[in-house]
Amino acid sequence: MLKNEFFWLVALIGVSIDQISKLLTVRYFHQGTFLLLPGIFHITYTINTGAAWSVFQGGVNWLKWLSLLVSLALMGFAYFGAHLKKIEQIGYGLILSGALGNGIDRFIQGHVVDFLDFRLIHFPIFNVADVCINLGIACLLFAGFTEKPK
Repeated sequence: MLKNEFFWLVALIGVSIDQISKLLTVRYFHQGTFLLLPGIFHITYTINTGAAWSVFQGGVNWLKWLSLLVSLALMGFAYFGAHLKKIEQIGYGLILSGALGNGIDRFIQGHVVDFLDFRLIHFPIFNVADVCINLGIACLLFAGFTEKPK
């Protein structure tokens, strides 16, 4: 049986949802905006050659290698490391899915597709991979803060 099975399952599901959502965005929104909740939430197709929130614009070349390195390190950690608690498996799996999702974009397309546009709070446009990374960090923080000292 595969060690840390929730890690692998969460990573597979997360990267699948990320890639399918990006494919649908590229296919149906053609660099336009779809108003789901006008003034609040839109689907806005953009491309990003940088990292989260468009920092390091044009840095796609080194960012793709960073994504690959982080992905390989997380997979090695889950495969060769200790058995993790479920919340840790979920957290690391979400981070892997985000790193893989954006890494796939960078290697294949030379940019990342962003489309989730919360205009109510003037937040930068982002994607499912970004959400996965942030949720993964939140899971790991939760696990760290709720762990009982020995």
